[in-house]
Amino acid sequence: MSRASANVRGTARPPFWTTRRRDVLTGYLFIAPQLAGVLLFVLVPVGLAIWYSLNDWNVFTGKQTFVGAEHYTALASDPQLPSVLLATAIFSGGVVILNITLGLLIAVLLNRRFRGATLFRTLFFSPVVVSVVAWTLVWGFLLQDNGGINGMLATIGIEGPNWLQHGDTAMLSVIITQVVRSVGVNMVLFLSALQGVPSQLYEAARMDGAGSRTIFTRITLPLISPTLLLTAIITIVGALQSFAQIAVLTGGGPELSTTVLVYYVFQQAFEFNDIGYGSTLALMLLSFVMLLTLLQWQLRRKWVFHEQ
Repeated sequence: MSRASANVRGTARPPFWTTRRRDVLTGYLFIAPQLAGVLLFVLVPVGLAIWYSLNDWNVFTGKQTFVGAEHYTALASDPQLPSVLLATAIFSGGVVILNITLGLLIAVLLNRRFRGATLFRTLFFSPVVVSVVAWTLVWGFLLQDNGGINGMLATIGIEGPNWLQHGDTAMLSVIITQVVRSVGVNMVLFLSALQGVPSQLYEAARMDGAGSRTIFTRITLPLISPTLLLTAIITIVGALQSFAQIAVLTGGGPELSTTVLVYYVFQQAFEFNDIGYGSTLALMLLSFVMLLTLLQWQLRRKWVFHEQ
């Protein structure tokens, strides 16, 4: 009897819901909402954009005509595209440089203990929670010819320009508007990173005679380099996707001086009803974002010093 029982136990199948399988299922259930979001809001739209870029779509009749790579070859002959790419580079470069630099500078200043530090942190971060359109509308009134900015300049005897009607000042205006609103995000990230730097390192460096510049470049920057990488990626992607500021403040003008690529996509697809060419431009923008992000990620071994 005991031998038969042993044979039965030896041939019995192992239970299906093992600990490993339960753990795997639990993991997939936790990431299922994120996977669904990526599928519905990233992969499906990108797939549709690729399909639309290969077709001419008459939005009034709903008829689609397959044209292959015609829209891609049209990129090379678009006379406005070089100006759009130049405006995109100027806007994105200005936003990224000012946003990261000012964010780090403000964080360093507010990382010290002094009366009112919490108030200043709140003031610098408060524009982040304001609606983009509301924020831009207010700045649109301030930057008009008879707006608040020129009114303040007039009190000290300076005649201000019509900021949004001249190419150079229009681009400067949209850059500053974007930076002032979004610099609070980088400031908070840098503050968090600075507060994580061990104070013992600063004390040891001062005992060895290191100055403030040496401490900042040799201790602070290397230790907050992961946050620098994160803020660089976030800021670049955010700058390339900035739309509301351009649409509300300048509408891409004067001429094409503030027409960045994301606004040009909107114009082609929804103002000129050229969905196919607009989708092609959108895929170009997606390629730029992916390439820049990949480049920064590959350079992390040089930027993030404590990674192995």
